[in-house]
Amino acid sequence: MKRFIFFLLVLAGPLMSAQTRWYEGYELGLEGKILPTANPYHRADTSKYAFVGHERNLVMCSAGLWLHFITDSKSIKLKPEYGYTYGGLTTNVLSHRGFDLYIKKDGKWLWASAAVPSEKKPEVTLISTMDGSEHECLLYLPMYSELTRLQVGLDEGAKVVPGKRAKGMRLGVNGSSYSMGVSTSRSGMSYPMQLARATDLQVLSLTASGNCKLQQSFAKALADADVDALLLDTFSNPSIQQIKERLFPFIQTIQAAHPDIPLIFQRTIYREYRNFNTSKESAEARRIEVADSLMKIACKKFKNVYYIHPNATAPNHESSVDGVHPGDYGYYLWEQSIEKQVLRILRKYRK
Repeated sequence: MKRFIFFLLVLAGPLMSAQTRWYEGYELGLEGKILPTANPYHRADTSKYAFVGHERNLVMCSAGLWLHFITDSKSIKLKPEYGYTYGGLTTNVLSHRGFDLYIKKDGKWLWASAAVPSEKKPEVTLISTMDGSEHECLLYLPMYSELTRLQVGLDEGAKVVPGKRAKGMRLGVNGSSYSMGVSTSRSGMSYPMQLARATDLQVLSLTASGNCKLQQSFAKALADADVDALLLDTFSNPSIQQIKERLFPFIQTIQAAHPDIPLIFQRTIYREYRNFNTSKESAEARRIEVADSLMKIACKKFKNVYYIHPNATAPNHESSVDGVHPGDYGYYLWEQSIEKQVLRILRKYRK
């Protein structure tokens, strides 16, 4: 019996002695940043722009950011530290607080794992027992939480280098909870992240769930951003009066800094809560009517302004989670509906 136990210990020795080397996450290749910030996982400097109330929390969340690296490590571990975290009910914890891993296989991105640490166990193994060959990884950061620190653990001695950035144009995204990815099951499933995986675009996020209302604070931040184009989901949150008052000044502020880049506005999507609620049906129809009429004027009044119509509604109307937000399939439909439209516009501006 003693010999048998000794034999087991000998076999387990290499596993028990395996060491982990910890890296600061941003050192591995942080992508999706639209503006420089002191905290690498924030998306805008809250002391520089006049963000108010919940807007501040939102721009400190890591939505639309990811790590891009190549490693031959057999395992990937995470030790995140959080500040603000989401308190809503319609978004999977894997999305709003967790991490979402894709690995390239045969030239395409394939989902590999998702994980979220618990309060009692802040360290989590994202994936283990990989084959030890080189893998190119995309690790999406939490959609609706603030990271104050993130450590990534790889096998001691494993190779790790940042991945090469996409060669395409720098596309800034400003929008509502839709563009942020509320109601996704994982943080890599928002339509901007799906668009980034499907194209060579460098997608850079400045989204603000429920608070993207054509404010000058966001217009000034976008004016400071180093972007080649902007994709704007800015008609989903503001009131009709706000759209009327703010749309043209919003465009003017951005174009004062970026006169030659395309501003691609998106019509807000159909919300399923309209189906039997007559007051919501009337309000949504009126808001879309106002946005449509003003964008018709804007596209004539301003150069380089476009208006496209996304679709996140399945033929059977079963793509919504809560009557407002799409689920993963709805966001897939959204990405599919705009990809060709966006690329067609951007081709006009390729240098």
